[in-house]
Amino acid sequence: MRRAGVSVASNIAEGYGRTSTGEYLQFLGMARGSNLEVQTQLEIARKLPLGNPQEIEFTDGLSGEVGKMLVGLMKNVKASSKR
Repeated sequence: MRRAGVSVASNIAEGYGRTSTGEYLQFLGMARGSNLEVQTQLEIARKLPLGNPQEIEFTDGLSGEVGKMLVGLMKNVKASSKR
């Protein structure tokens, strides 16, 4: 779970450093996938049950917010590239 979480930020940073908008969007997509991986792992932890339920819920909420921000960023980058 930690690796997937770190991967979110790492993919955003790596994509930002690329030379084209298409590459940036590709890495933002990978970051979104990693965030969904975190959400899946949290769901597994919830179902098994593993970990502290309150911490799982809190983390799931944060991950949901990150997902919304990533989708918004992707929309903005796409819109900016069409100008």
